Amino acid sequence: MIPETTGPAAVIVLAAGAGTRMKSRTPKILHEIGGRSMVGHALLAARSIHPRQLALVVRHERDLVAKHLVELDPDAVIVDQDEIPGTGRAVEVALQALDAHQELAGTVVVTYGDVPLLTGTLLAELVATHEREANAVTVLTAVLADATGYGRILRGDDGTVTGIREHKDATDAERLIREVNSGIYAFDAAVLRDALVHVTTDNSQGEKYLTDVLGLARQAGGRVAAVVTEDRWQVEGANDRVQLSALGAELNRRTVEAWMRAGVTVVDPATTWIDSTVTLDEDVRILPNTQLHGDTTVARDAVVGPDTTLTDVRIGTGAKVTRTHGSGAVIGADAAVGPFTYLRPGTVLGETGKIGAFYETKNVTIGRGSKLSHLGYAGDAEIGEDTNIGCGNITANYDGEKKHRTVIGSGVRTGSNPVFVAPVTVGDGAYSGAGAVIRKDVPAGALAVSLAAQRNTEGWVLANRPGTRSAELAQAATADSSSTQAPTEEGK
Repeated sequence: MIPETTGPAAVIVLAAGAGTRMKSRTPKILHEIGGRSMVGHALLAARSIHPRQLALVVRHERDLVAKHLVELDPDAVIVDQDEIPGTGRAVEVALQALDAHQELAGTVVVTYGDVPLLTGTLLAELVATHEREANAVTVLTAVLADATGYGRILRGDDGTVTGIREHKDATDAERLIREVNSGIYAFDAAVLRDALVHVTTDNSQGEKYLTDVLGLARQAGGRVAAVVTEDRWQVEGANDRVQLSALGAELNRRTVEAWMRAGVTVVDPATTWIDSTVTLDEDVRILPNTQLHGDTTVARDAVVGPDTTLTDVRIGTGAKVTRTHGSGAVIGADAAVGPFTYLRPGTVLGETGKIGAFYETKNVTIGRGSKLSHLGYAGDAEIGEDTNIGCGNITANYDGEKKHRTVIGSGVRTGSNPVFVAPVTVGDGAYSGAGAVIRKDVPAGALAVSLAAQRNTEGWVLANRPGTRSAELAQAATADSSSTQAPTEEGK
């Protein structure tokens, strides 16, 4: 699908940094919070304002990053930053790449791949203000309680931005300023293009600074203004894992709160984690210590938790999932799962069905109303409707080299500890005895039993386990038995 393009001329996302403070083999922008990579969040915000073009500038681990970006947004333009360092140069190469298709005219937004909580709403406000005021540059700023280390926003008497002073260069009076530069901008494309030509690397870092464009724009008679947000989290980046964790916790807090306001009951928000990719209906109830990840969906009146972790699981209306770990599974309406249940990919539980305590399932379809209540494994199997599988069930699906399927019909009843040695089929309405090992197909309505005569070897423990506690007790019991006299007629 071609993205809607009713917004600014372009958004440029800077994603070239190495992120060395992460101390990770994974590029910084590929680290995840809330079910998405940081750059995935950035792309979502960028696309939400419907730019006519979207470019991402890459360099560090270029191939790995580019592969991820193509998966996320195949319509985005990927641009390589060259050897010239600095954010100004990164924007310049992106602008040149976009101009090669058609010279940009209008608003160009610059943002970053490591600012995951930035919303499209705030970006849209930045663009709207920029265009309404006919600014040359509009900078997004934030007001911080502690602005230590940040570039301060300097304003004139008319409220326009006169400059950005880095902390190390600021005077004592300037350091009292709490409004700081986020590094996120809206530019007039022509102003940006012309100014970047004159930005040099003649500075202590030897970099081409994007902030230099603001001064050049003012010198050319352009208006430089700011949009202020007091929501600092929207402009916070993650340079190390401490900051990444803080951003993740804040994103989760906002996600959980949003779902509660939408009609979901979250009993303990402090121990509940919900990815931003999860979908919940009204009147869902989430119990403590629950994590919902990936493409998980939970329908109305379902109850999930406590102590449950689900990834890419679909839960039907009114279902209950307790103390369960699952992924890639489907749970039908009014079904019950848990406690202490492991749902592996390919598990499909039908309406009103049950997978009970200490059960593991994988690649199995369980029909409506069927129950696998406790202590078992069902894998590579198909189970019909209204079937009851006894305690201790095992589908022996692996012969050491290949997997085989078990097919169990509807209305089947099995005793405890059945083993189904696949490939095998059990017909509708069949029964099996306790401990049955089903190696052959069972016809519909048949009883399958595995019988072997029980043999007791008297005295075996005393002969083979002398000196053990078992032997002592057995000997005592034998002695007691032999000393017991049969009652006489008189003793009755």
